[in-house]
Amino acid sequence: MRMISKLVIFFLMVSLFIANIPQKVDASLGVSAAGAVLIEQKSGRVLFEKDAYTKRRIASITKIMTAILAIDSGKMNQMVKVSEKATRAEGSSVYLKPGEKIQLNDLVYGLMLRSGNDAAVAIAEYIGGSVDGFAYLMNQKAKEIGMYNTHFANPHGLDDHEDHYSTAYDMAILMRYAMKNKTFQKISSTKVYHAPNPTENWDREWKNKNRLLSKYKYCTGGKTGFTKRAKRTLVTTATKGDMSLIAVTLNGPDDWNDHISMYENGFKGFDMIEVLSKGKIDLVKNKYYKNHLYVKKSIVYPATSAEADLFSVKFKLNKPEKNWGSTKKTEKVVGKAAVYLDGRVVQEIPIYYGNVPEKKKGLFHFIMEIFLSVIGVNANG
Repeated sequence: MRMISKLVIFFLMVSLFIANIPQKVDASLGVSAAGAVLIEQKSGRVLFEKDAYTKRRIASITKIMTAILAIDSGKMNQMVKVSEKATRAEGSSVYLKPGEKIQLNDLVYGLMLRSGNDAAVAIAEYIGGSVDGFAYLMNQKAKEIGMYNTHFANPHGLDDHEDHYSTAYDMAILMRYAMKNKTFQKISSTKVYHAPNPTENWDREWKNKNRLLSKYKYCTGGKTGFTKRAKRTLVTTATKGDMSLIAVTLNGPDDWNDHISMYENGFKGFDMIEVLSKGKIDLVKNKYYKNHLYVKKSIVYPATSAEADLFSVKFKLNKPEKNWGSTKKTEKVVGKAAVYLDGRVVQEIPIYYGNVPEKKKGLFHFIMEIFLSVIGVNANG
């Protein structure tokens, strides 16, 4: 009996130990790619990585940058005259014709769905004035959004330049930026698109090369790539519940399964936790700050079950000015709220001073107010 009791205690101790091991995406995932990363879209937190910061050739996932620059230009409804140079682009094509005029919007669909290199050159010449001019814009945007280990030399990703490269992590940063744009989201998730074909009796039909849109039910978009030197490259996005993820693989012979495996482990191992709710915050009794401090958005962060109790929030406020006695003062930033995970800052947002915005009343609350007012009238009558 004593032996059995000792065994029971032993197994209970082992169970408690295992339960307290921090959960994360399994580092032993059989990812075929030379470089890979999985990040959460809202926070940018890296949930899994495999040699994600090594510079590599990226092939046609380059076109994510080409597409978002075209969209950001605000010229999507304008017509683009296709040059002969564009039609001579090697590799995958949407078969544009020299001199034809096609809407920039259609070119971006052809670029993203069918990976048209001719569409990429046509876009580059229209937006940047030339391929080299457009490459300058690409690198400018890369620096702006934090792609510090990336250099673009062309709009399509063909192996015609030695100085055209990125990393799995940088491409995830790019996709995160692009996915903030609703037009990009729509294009990236489109399975089939029809575009006018001016010299024929039928429209062009482009089917998306991203098989995950059909193969994996949570997939919301992405871009494929392949050249002989870069091998298979892939960037995709997926959403399940309130969590949206981005997966990138470079030189991944089994990339479809790599992405599904990373997504499944990410969705299983992490939850979105609201660490700080938007609205009024009560921090101090200072007469200038009291009842006037708030944050405009909630902080939601992906975490494992073991990390859920490791969050803390610290509020850092500027010294109040003496003339802040009135609630009629205009809104201003007076500090910041910093979220810590296990003692490390993971996110910060500004703290505002002003009239604390009231929460919008829902339909139920509105109906109840009417109901109570009616009861009150009858009671007084």
